[in-house]
Amino acid sequence: MLNHIWFWMIIASLFIAGINDIRNSSNPVKPDTTEEVAKAEKKESLNEKTYLGKVTSGAINAAELGVKIAIGLIGVMAMWLGIMKVAEEAGMIKKLGHLVRPITKRLFPSIPEDHPAIGSMIMNIAANMLGLSNAATPLGLKAMEELQKLNPEKDTASNDMITFLVINTSAITLIPASAIAIRASLGSASPQAIIVPAIMSATVATIVGLIVVKTLHHFNAKKIEKKNS
Repeated sequence: MLNHIWFWMIIASLFIAGINDIRNSSNPVKPDTTEEVAKAEKKESLNEKTYLGKVTSGAINAAELGVKIAIGLIGVMAMWLGIMKVAEEAGMIKKLGHLVRPITKRLFPSIPEDHPAIGSMIMNIAANMLGLSNAATPLGLKAMEELQKLNPEKDTASNDMITFLVINTSAITLIPASAIAIRASLGSASPQAIIVPAIMSATVATIVGLIVVKTLHHFNAKKIEKKNS
């Protein structure tokens, strides 16, 4: 689906740019001021004159910026992924799982204790709390895979899967490392200034999301119970 959306967005942008170029070539605008005349006399490349050229230049510049940002993130990502791997090998993840078991038991009541899904979810949440969304993605997929094994209806997401998706999407963040690294790589004067706003916004989003999803689960359970009775 996303591939189709991106494809038609690209086609639409090229079509609109081409229409604008045809319209401008058939109805050229005459410059009024001396500055505009001097600018018109200056030789410009097609990439500067035409909308199609500007679209092409924009795509190339965006790709170049993406590479620069990715390179800037390598160091931060490698450090935090290494820390998480050390914590996993040292058994800290299991200890953390036992520590937060009272919380996970309330949020995910149907998951058995010490199930592999718990460990994957905790690691995913920990990665999100550190702002490592790229590192959290494979952990989230692993958690969903484990939750699917417990799901009696394979073609429908279970309540635990939906709850985990809400937590993963809202993602309480204590240290937005990725965002800080991006701001630093782009030359921000104070890249760490987003820490407090990020914590506040993500916490509110998570609380609201959990309230909504648990409320919907409650009403859905009541509806099913009433239907079966």
